[in-house]
Amino acid sequence: MPDYGTGEPRELADFNKRSSQQVKGTLIAFDFGLKRIGVAIGETLLGNARGLAVVAHSASGPDWPTIDKILRDWHPVLLLVGYPCNMDGSASEMSRLSLLFAAELRDRSGISVQAIDERLSSSAALDQLREERRSGLRKKRISRGLIDQEAARLILQQWLGAAS
Repeated sequence: MPDYGTGEPRELADFNKRSSQQVKGTLIAFDFGLKRIGVAIGETLLGNARGLAVVAHSASGPDWPTIDKILRDWHPVLLLVGYPCNMDGSASEMSRLSLLFAAELRDRSGISVQAIDERLSSSAALDQLREERRSGLRKKRISRGLIDQEAARLILQQWLGAAS
């Protein structure tokens, strides 16, 4: 995702004070949404990421049993949560909700969590998937869940790129 030159939003910097990019191992990224949460997995050693799952998010909250199972199965060393700020870097209601999700994820799992500026990640994900479809690499239709997974993958890939 492009750098918009507006710097890191203060809320994001404050949240991330607790974690460091000096980690090695498995990472899991979440693209937070009010209906679905895209999930991707990656490895610091290989520097790659891939979509993993889509977790439901309803009025009663995220599907925590599914998230807990993913964390148990993959044993990540760091969790990443997309922070959807406005183009000018200012916070939105979704920004606030994503940080609440990130904080609850950290509290429930005991794993460090970093919030990542994800301006336009869903749009970039859709563009990427459309290009794959156009080129013949992707045969199936593009679902909303697939877009959410791809957005999570892009968030994770962005972190891996910044960490190297």
